[in-house]
Amino acid sequence: MSEPSTRPRRPLNPLIEAAFADVPVCASVVGAARVKDFAAAPTAVGVLASIPVGELPKVVRVLVHLKKTVFVNIDACPGLAQDRGAIDFLTEIGAQGVVSTRAALIDRAGALDMLTMQKVFVTDRSNLNRSLEGVGRSNPDLVEVMPAPIIPWMPEEARRVLSPFIAAGFVTDVAGVAHSLAMGAVAAATSDPGLWSLTRDRLRAGK
Repeated sequence: MSEPSTRPRRPLNPLIEAAFADVPVCASVVGAARVKDFAAAPTAVGVLASIPVGELPKVVRVLVHLKKTVFVNIDACPGLAQDRGAIDFLTEIGAQGVVSTRAALIDRAGALDMLTMQKVFVTDRSNLNRSLEGVGRSNPDLVEVMPAPIIPWMPEEARRVLSPFIAAGFVTDVAGVAHSLAMGAVAAATSDPGLWSLTRDRLRAGK
């Protein structure tokens, strides 16, 4: 593996740290039909995806009113352009955070004081090296590492460079969340509403 970037990583943002203090699960809210589930769930953090741009203002407004920390996956919402104008639009409607694979969008969102989460897909060693370099340049608040089962196979130094990170993809049960945290993740992301109420106390009790 090539030498990873030595650029200092940000400490975990206090807002994110507080949001994951009790429930270390990020809700992957895929489609408008899941918004009500997220609104009623104990988890405080969610990523909106596959929600048409015309519906985003109302959805974001309602969730922020409920004290949710709302990220929008800018790469995965129909009608939302993947450009600087889209970032400006998301700030205007009150979204606190942006998720993207694109470093330029992460940079733009960070410049506007939004929370940033850069998604990386680790498929092989060369891809991991590119991810390390990209994250080192954009320096997001969080990295979403996919798929979660690959994390144990990543060198410890790679996990350090990507930290703070969320484990995502194939997190389907309590054991998956617990394993993600054991591997250094600050939280696990899942689209299963049954896991959106999983507290640290339950994890410690092995339930």
